[in-house]
Amino acid sequence: MQTEKTGELTINGFGSTNGGKFETVQLNGNGTINGDVMCTNFVCNGTGTVNGSLSASSARITGNGKINGNLETKVLNIEGRGSIKGYSLVKKLKVSGKGFFGGNVIAETINLNGKTYMDGNCETDIFVAEGQFAIGGLLSGDEINIHIYGESKAKEIGGQTIKVKQKIGTLLKFLKNMFPVGLEVEGIEGDNIEIEYTKAKVVRGHHIKIGPNCRIDLVEYSGTFIQDKNSVVKETKKI
Repeated sequence: MQTEKTGELTINGFGSTNGGKFETVQLNGNGTINGDVMCTNFVCNGTGTVNGSLSASSARITGNGKINGNLETKVLNIEGRGSIKGYSLVKKLKVSGKGFFGGNVIAETINLNGKTYMDGNCETDIFVAEGQFAIGGLLSGDEINIHIYGESKAKEIGGQTIKVKQKIGTLLKFLKNMFPVGLEVEGIEGDNIEIEYTKAKVVRGHHIKIGPNCRIDLVEYSGTFIQDKNSVVKETKKI
């Protein structure tokens, strides 16, 4: 059943409609919107598809939501399963479920607690990850804090302050015995770098601290360098 009020679009059962401008869009059943959508609030509690781009002040996906276009919003919360095919321009991004991003992601703050997959680049001011992620391009930010929980990957990481730490807990100890745990990346470059449980070809920066369980091919540093005895660094260069 589809109900429409002035500025509102709600689909509670099976239904489809055309895109447009709305105050609130709420997909509670199995709904499809054909065309671009502009709204203040977008909520997908059921299974929803937008065959177009979405522009909203806030967007929340607690069910299974798919945007087959670009996304522009101030706040995006993915608590269920969310997929954005195009680029994503967001101020605050939080993923506590599963997030799939086909294009580049640009945000002021990113908080990842679930599983996140990005095919392109990820650009942000503050990046905090306590879940698993895979980034096909460059992850760049002023502050990057990664708490190892399972296996994560990125092609490259660049920033001012980069920290990769092991997440402490009994569940992590169980995961370490059952599944791969750590970060795999081709290159890391930053001013201040402190990493653990990381496999990388090159780590380049000013102050670098290599913690336990790292495997690094080359470290290039201009300031200070510290290496844990339980890590392997094949080559170091003072630049």
